[in-house]
Amino acid sequence: MATVTLNTQDFEKTLNDNELVFVDFWATWCGPCRAFGPIFEQASNENPDIVFGKVDIDENQDLAVAAGIQAVPTLLIAKKGQVVFKQAGALRASDLDDLIKQAKSLDVDAGDTQLSE
Repeated sequence: MATVTLNTQDFEKTLNDNELVFVDFWATWCGPCRAFGPIFEQASNENPDIVFGKVDIDENQDLAVAAGIQAVPTLLIAKKGQVVFKQAGALRASDLDDLIKQAKSLDVDAGDTQLSE
């Protein structure tokens, strides 16, 4: 599954209507964002059971502020509508793969609320 572009209108619905959502907050002018983009895209192709969304902070400033985004790139992970991870900085593919495994095994119904960094 390829990444989807998210905006203020569909962000909450996407998080609430899907089991697991990874969101990359990014900007076109950001070098680390451009480096992380292909890694994020590859992960989306390898994990069709997860929604991978991208939010351009320049086009969605209100959403970035509401989500508390202070630096880009920032990765936000939500499981069953609950934010379980948010961290600024580009990730290596192996680190993203590790977060994907952790997120899939996280049991929010049992009270697990966060992934380890």
